[in-house]
Amino acid sequence: MAFLEIAHVSKSYATPAGEKPVLIDISLEVEPGEFGVVLGPSGCGKTTLLRLISGLDSRYRGRIRVAPGRLGVVFQEPRLLPWLRVQENIRFPLAAASGGPAGDVDAWLVGMGLRGYGSAYPRQLSLGMQQRVALARAFAVRPHLLLLDEPFSALDEVTAATVAEHLLRLWSRERPTVLMVTHRVEEAVTLADRIWIFTPGPARVWASLAVPLERPRRRGPLVWEVVEEVRARIGEAAKTPGPGEGR
Repeated sequence: MAFLEIAHVSKSYATPAGEKPVLIDISLEVEPGEFGVVLGPSGCGKTTLLRLISGLDSRYRGRIRVAPGRLGVVFQEPRLLPWLRVQENIRFPLAAASGGPAGDVDAWLVGMGLRGYGSAYPRQLSLGMQQRVALARAFAVRPHLLLLDEPFSALDEVTAATVAEHLLRLWSRERPTVLMVTHRVEEAVTLADRIWIFTPGPARVWASLAVPLERPRRRGPLVWEVVEEVRARIGEAAKTPGPGEGR
């Protein structure tokens, strides 16, 4: 049974001109321990989907079923509390939840390549390091489902690749079910077990592709073959008429 099941989900926002559709009949399933990636252009509704899954927005049509368990979320920005030290930022959600399975906070920092930074304040860290703290905080609650909202979008390519390596290392060890959204093709192919390609907004699922590559995935012919296949599907999706347009 899938850990996360999304069945025929549609979402609209009310505007002065009437209802504006954002998601149209979205269906996908993420298996336990799977690393799933939703790939689509900016503004197509990917973040809206994560908000629905996390319960931040409950106004939609269709069905979302999440197996029981703890939830972790990482946003595009680190969203660390600037008045707390790094260790305290990691402990904060655990205290709010009346404790929790944190384990050794320093061990989570080591897992993200941040040994010795527990006493630092967020302002003393680079943006890439702050995002690694945000990931360590999410893993510290030992989530059964981890939602990632373009966690590398604010980082340069080299820094993003480094943070992604730390993410994969912790995911391989802890094996939460993951659903990440991104607009970067190479990022999706490097990380995902399965990719769902969304059309430009309002989003629909255009294609679902398994990524049959062993990890770690280094740049090479096999990776580029999948990248080119995904890009071709994205090109097809971009030509798909939206609701009410001619075919």
